[in-house]
Order: sequence, then structure tokens, then C-alpha cells
Amino acid sequence: MHLLPSFQNFVADPCQDEELLFTLVVDDQLKPAPHRKLVRKFDTGNGDTIVYQLPDGGYQYIIRDIMGNDCCLLIADSRFSHCQCALHGEWTMRSFGLNNALMLVYAFAGSYHQTLLIHASATMIPHPADGDEPLGFPFIANSGTGKSTHTSLWLRHIEDVELLNDDNPILRIIDGTTYIYGSPWSGKTPCYRNRRARLAAVTRIERAPANSIERLKPVPAFASLLPACSSMKWDTIIYRNLCDAITRIIETIPVYTLHCLPDEEAARLSYQTLVHHG
Repeated sequence: MHLLPSFQNFVADPCQDEELLFTLVVDDQLKPAPHRKLVRKFDTGNGDTIVYQLPDGGYQYIIRDIMGNDCCLLIADSRFSHCQCALHGEWTMRSFGLNNALMLVYAFAGSYHQTLLIHASATMIPHPADGDEPLGFPFIANSGTGKSTHTSLWLRHIEDVELLNDDNPILRIIDGTTYIYGSPWSGKTPCYRNRRARLAAVTRIERAPANSIERLKPVPAFASLLPACSSMKWDTIIYRNLCDAITRIIETIPVYTLHCLPDEEAARLSYQTLVHHG
């Protein structure tokens, strides 16, 4: 845990009767699999991750930092339920490698349990009915478009708004209801909150010369939410699980596109629409 300061708020007592989402064993003696097939190499923005397919259907990842250093070797079974990793380098490299390995494993193991890790900045407000759970509002967008800027405008101009997570909140469907959770992964903003809210709406941010908002029909809503979810399109089962979960979410949750400027008016427009008319 000394490598994972952002996880401190998420430590839980072990429960023998509870099924674990996954296990990850850290073993620095772990060696790369001798037989593997390169799937792809992708740039995460903080370094490269190289993905290999193993003969048994599992995966091997090499996680590198922005300097090109190998920080972590991760080997997972096909369902990401049993995983191992080896960490390399000094504290910063080891922390980076383990943190990213856990995020990968969580995202793909979660797909088997209607749980999605999404790239979003999320706010929450108290539920209008006293005693009910808060309502959560994730904002999704291409990198650099202004997700965090828009949530900061909510925080600045609207009462009783809290930041839930600024980069990677979690969506989970439980008994037909979708909830949004804070996570240990929050980008550059240290917002690691072990909280949940009922998902009330999903909104994609698009920059525009004037402020307007529209509710999307099912097919555009699906197409809007899909790119925000962590996935492996080359893995048929995981990708199908992801698509099934998104379909269930958009059946009950409104999805909007907000065309906006980075100003107070945009924040109030989205708030009024999502909270009072959504």
C-alpha cells in the first residue's frame, strides 16, 4: 500500500464470504511469457503500453512511463480474475506501474460484472428528496476539450455541488439501477473519494461559439458513451460485455451533448437541463 497513496480511502476489511473481482499478486521475479503474440502498442499520454495475447487466451502487458522506462510486467488470465505483475525501478516507477496495472485489470475484470471505468469528470449533488442518495453527473469529452473546466464552473457557480472524480469514475449497474462511484484514479486532480451516487445523466462536452444542449436518441447516445469507456475492442467477449452494459445504461439514463463556451452560462444551462428537466 505504500506504493498506492490514492488507494488509502478505498481500503476495505476482507470478507471471506464475498467474491473478489480479481486478485493481483506482485512478484518481482515474474518473467515474460515465452510464447506471445503482439496485439498492439498504444500511447496512454503518460507512456506506452504494449499488449500481447497469450496462447491460453490471457494477456501480457508491458507498462512504460513517459521516459520509456519499463515499470511493470503484467500477466492476466482471459477474464482478468487472476493476475500477476513484476515492478521495476525506484518508488515513482513502481508506483506508476502498479497503479496502471490495477486500473487495467479493474476495467477489464469489471466488464464481466456490468461495471465500467469511464474517462470523465463527475460532479454530484444532494438528491431533492431528503434521505435519498446523491445524484451523479459525469461529463465526457475528447482530451483537452474541457471536462474539468466545466465541472469547475459547476463548483464555482452552483450551490451544493461536489466533485466526485476528475478523470476515471466508475459506472456500475446493480439490480437495474446505474450508480457512479469515485475511484483511486483521478488524473491531475487529487480527488479520491470513496462515494457513490445514482447516475442521473451523461453529458458530452463539445466546444462551440454559443451555448446549447440537446438530448440524444439511443443510437447517438450509444456512440457518444462508447469512446469514453475503457475497453479492448479486439477481445470479443469483453467488448460485447461493454456494449451490453452501455445499452442497459442508455435505456434508463438520458445522454446529452452540451455545445458550450467555458463560462457560467454554460454551467447554469447544463445544470438546469440535467437536474430540473432530465
